Amino acid sequence: MTEKVKIKRVYDAAERSDGVRILVDRLWPRGVSKEDLKYDIWNKDLAPSPALRKWFGHKVEHWKQFRDSYQSELRAPEQVERMRAVIHEAKGRNITLVYAAKDPDHNHALILAQEFNRLY
Repeated sequence: MTEKVKIKRVYDAAERSDGVRILVDRLWPRGVSKEDLKYDIWNKDLAPSPALRKWFGHKVEHWKQFRDSYQSELRAPEQVERMRAVIHEAKGRNITLVYAAKDPDHNHALILAQEFNRLY
């Protein structure tokens, strides 16, 4: 089965195949103007909680615990409902989660995409 939800950095060019583009960072990405970023929805509430985001600090040594904690946050009923609302809004189109973190292997969008793909 092909995954309907993928991730892309905010600094990468938007493509038609992206479908619905959702900015999933709690803070606006540095160095990007609101006019230049191609996105359909900015869903701050799907980002990690402020406390978890600050604790993680993009430190690879915190990754496993961050992943587990963020997954727990995302499986709360209100977060599942937020993800389902995004899926409904996409109307069968692809969803691209747009994020600003530098590390492509250790960022919250990877975890969020997995959770979305479980529901889609």
